Amino acid sequence: MLSSTDLKSIDACQSISQALSAPQLVINTRPVERAAPLTQCLQAAGLTVIDMPMLTLQSRAMTDGDMMTMRQWLAGAYKALVVVSPTAAASGLAAWQALKCEAQDDSEQQVDKVACETLAVPSPLIAVGDATAAVLKRAKLDTTNYQVRQPKIANNEGMLAMPEIERLQAGDKLLIWRGLGGRRLLVDTLQARGVHIDSIAWYERVMPIEATAQYQQWLQEYIQHNVSSHQPIVIVSSGTAFEHWTTVVNETAKNAVIPNMALTLSDFAYVVLGERLTHWVAKQQLTHWRVDDLSPETILTAIVSNT
Repeated sequence: MLSSTDLKSIDACQSISQALSAPQLVINTRPVERAAPLTQCLQAAGLTVIDMPMLTLQSRAMTDGDMMTMRQWLAGAYKALVVVSPTAAASGLAAWQALKCEAQDDSEQQVDKVACETLAVPSPLIAVGDATAAVLKRAKLDTTNYQVRQPKIANNEGMLAMPEIERLQAGDKLLIWRGLGGRRLLVDTLQARGVHIDSIAWYERVMPIEATAQYQQWLQEYIQHNVSSHQPIVIVSSGTAFEHWTTVVNETAKNAVIPNMALTLSDFAYVVLGERLTHWVAKQQLTHWRVDDLSPETILTAIVSNT
């Protein structure tokens, strides 16, 4: 069932689509957990969308070091917490809840279930993106001292412009909840300023087992039936996803029995997120359009404006 937010997004997408000059084929490489709102928006706009995830999110076990970091954060050792994804938010909240209830269990007082479920926020809490903020806001957070904040633009540059991040000085500590890898611009910029960065990687991004087979099946059908002169458009939201896409496309082309029965990276156009990934794609001289957030409306606007 679609939420009211999803329905509003679809309405906005249908409105934007009126400027489309011709039907387009779009490959959505976002993880299954995050692909649906974008796919629904693009389909509502009249585009043909192929869901072809180049990432799957695999949970990581919490280490003793992670546990110590969480306890230090709860004790007020960090100036702020940055949460970069809904998955990181959900995993971090679960660990936070467990630590809170564990502390109550260890005390000799009777456990108060409501008090155990209510989480007092020990530092400014920054969510990257609406979906991440929504996960945090659904939790029972005591936000008396600190509200859930979001950057105006949901990317590294937007976070660096936030007052909570901008005022960090040498010696200050920042905690990041994230997946393994990613967010290097934020980390590099703050470390150069002398800020101490700790992070907890709640999950890692791996290539789905079926990625190559799914691409090859799509490719066979595309080559047999395609009559459009437009390049297929690939939506890529991270460097890791682009690495996986590159591997799948290149390996398929290399192993093709008939050379013209394969496509190369340059046969596609790309919608890419942020400065770092844009620079990487540009170095390979691939047709691309940069977006600075992953809202369906932003991505559709980029497609409409360039086709």
